[in-house]
Amino acid sequence: MVKIRFHGRRRSSFKDALVALGAAVSLVFACGVLLAYSGSARAERVKDLVSFQGVRDNPLIGYGLVVGLDGTGDQTTQAPFTTQTLANMLANLGISINNTSGANGGGSSALTNMQLKNVAAVMVTATLPPFARPGEAIDVTVSSLANAKSLRGGTLLLTPLKGADGQVYALAQGNVAVGGAGASANGSRVQVNQLAAGRVAAGAIVERSVPAPVAQATGLLQMAVNDMDYDTTQRIVAAINNMFGAGTATPLDGRTIQVHGPTDPGQQVGFIAQIQDLDVRPAQPAAKVILNARTGSIVMNQMVTLQSCAVAHGNLSVVVNTQTVVSQPGAFSNGNTVAARQSQIQLKQDNGSLKLVTAGANLADVVKALNALGATPADLMSILQAMKAAGALRADLEII
Repeated sequence: MVKIRFHGRRRSSFKDALVALGAAVSLVFACGVLLAYSGSARAERVKDLVSFQGVRDNPLIGYGLVVGLDGTGDQTTQAPFTTQTLANMLANLGISINNTSGANGGGSSALTNMQLKNVAAVMVTATLPPFARPGEAIDVTVSSLANAKSLRGGTLLLTPLKGADGQVYALAQGNVAVGGAGASANGSRVQVNQLAAGRVAAGAIVERSVPAPVAQATGLLQMAVNDMDYDTTQRIVAAINNMFGAGTATPLDGRTIQVHGPTDPGQQVGFIAQIQDLDVRPAQPAAKVILNARTGSIVMNQMVTLQSCAVAHGNLSVVVNTQTVVSQPGAFSNGNTVAARQSQIQLKQDNGSLKLVTAGANLADVVKALNALGATPADLMSILQAMKAAGALRADLEII
């Protein structure tokens, strides 16, 4: 609030009052614009926008056995590899299963006669994080390989986990935690969530590390933008050069950035940390609509716009009704009773009148216009594809 005071007989002019009032209004307006701009900028850290070359996870896989199940393991008659794996494991422990002769003199293997319902063959998977050192613990996922009903209460036996090169990088063992639940009695069964897979928290110990050279001996390192965009890449380069000097970062293409860092490995960690902490406002993404053909889900971003168009869509349905008709001959006619099947086919098509779809300049208008059609998600997928072909939908369609 601007207050104008008169001191004694000295009187400020009306012109000075207007100037002071105008300055105050301009200051308030400038502050409002600054706050609005800062709220819409939504800068993000470089850490959330890029990844450094050489810093990545490595998948591991292994094959093992889960024991201690309460009768919910594999049916060994249908999964012979389970008993074979168990026999190999026992042989490594010094216990051999010899062949026995049957009562009829024929030879039958004791291996095939084993009926073990508390053992399940499983695949064990894990992710080796970057810079993991021997002795560190990582989580593993255990999944049934055969027909085990549940892994609840089981224990994973010692399982080596190998990488793509065939080398063992971790050893897994521990109690399996299953998130599902189930019960069965008298032929009825109730199940909640998945029972044939579980996790072992910190169940694997790293035995071998994977080299992850982030920077070269000359100090050069490369970054890759997660979502390829020339504008975002240029903004990241500008932010790095403003922080460390011109020529520090150079864009190689729309995704890759080359950075000249220190040659001392002890200084590279701090240098990368400073780069990751920089704030950059990413560019607006391209307009895109994602269609999931399996679930019928439709997702569109805020850049999607819609031009005015007319849409007519009618449902076509085919109904097949099959009935069994019995032909009963008359008495004393020496005829046979014959059962025949008759089918009635009906073709039904709804009338699809033209509906005007108004143009939408933002996402809310697009959603309102599409909801006005009253179409199901499955029909809406076809309508969006037709709109794209007609040039009314200004966005890229991606079907997954």
